[in-house]
Amino acid sequence: MRRLLSIVALTVLVGRPAAAQTPTDVISFLVTNQSVPTGDFNKDQAAAAATRDTIVRSLLVNLATVPIESASSGFVYRLDPELGTESRVSDSFGTFFVERAMTSGRGRVSFGASGTTTGYDRLDGFNLRDGSLTTTANQFRDEPAPFDVESLTLKIRASTVTFFGSYGVTDRLEIGGALPLVQLNIEGSRLNVYRGSSFVQASATASASGVADAAVRAKYLFYSTRTAGVAAAAEVRLPTGDAQDLLGAGTAALRLMGVGSVESGRVGAHGNLGIVRGGVSNEFDGSGALTFAATPHVTLVGELLLRRLSDIRQIVAVTAEHPIIAGVDTLRLTPGTSPTTLSTAVTGLKWNAASTMVLTAEIRWRLGSAGLTAPFTPTVAFDYLF
Repeated sequence: MRRLLSIVALTVLVGRPAAAQTPTDVISFLVTNQSVPTGDFNKDQAAAAATRDTIVRSLLVNLATVPIESASSGFVYRLDPELGTESRVSDSFGTFFVERAMTSGRGRVSFGASGTTTGYDRLDGFNLRDGSLTTTANQFRDEPAPFDVESLTLKIRASTVTFFGSYGVTDRLEIGGALPLVQLNIEGSRLNVYRGSSFVQASATASASGVADAAVRAKYLFYSTRTAGVAAAAEVRLPTGDAQDLLGAGTAALRLMGVGSVESGRVGAHGNLGIVRGGVSNEFDGSGALTFAATPHVTLVGELLLRRLSDIRQIVAVTAEHPIIAGVDTLRLTPGTSPTTLSTAVTGLKWNAASTMVLTAEIRWRLGSAGLTAPFTPTVAFDYLF
């Protein structure tokens, strides 16, 4: 049997997908295409299919549910009953992703946009760039290493422009929304190494662009003093993005959140606790932010974002007995047993460039190994309060 596998593997045809394929189609092709029949074709396909489903699901949840920046304005105004005029109630220009309890004020309209680009290099700790991500492998139990290994290389880049805005219905009620536009590019190949000989089994590229899942938001300030506030917020993610293009979850999601803020002088602390139902996974999330008004025109911000996805598991490599060839185990990638927790740190600053315009520069940093990650993700943004 080993000699037969070796002879068959001498002839190689590099497969390529048909034109106009979606990113999901291309990933499926990259993982499951078999240009070289190996004599155990059915089992290879079963293991590859399990790996394909695991990778596509993981990419979908990470690409389609990227957190959207807060739509709230950097300026917060309140009517001073003693003076009869409106005045700013916060020295800082707000946060990035973490909501603060205060609203912009009755009749206030803000509008902004952000731009970011991300080159992902790891998926649940597996390196996507260096060819070390093993999708399937076959090993005789009496040999120290696999005789047949297939590894995947993926280059994934997503560039996003998000338009967002908010409106102060009252001093306590604020509504808003965000519309992300995404350009996604995927390039990949799969290499088969059989008994030391290397063969390219598949190579492909895919791109997709369009509207991702839009968000509609509302926030209500229940309690406030000059230095603190407690609010509740709700966000609906609309299924406006195409799930096959990995731009959207495919179904709507509702997020309910509690918000608390304390600001004293130039320092502020903000915390969020929320639950999400729908979309690609139910989740619990918590986040916190510290703000420091370094000057009257510059605010420094640090944030920590945590998301626990109850329906998503980290990818793990498992082996199963080969059903046809005696003494052979086949490796595949499958979801693990524990829910996935995604953690991200965000640092940056907000600059009051002119009048009521705020410019933002921030960097998201990878923490931990879970999910689809990049070493860092830079973002620039602006918002203007009318």
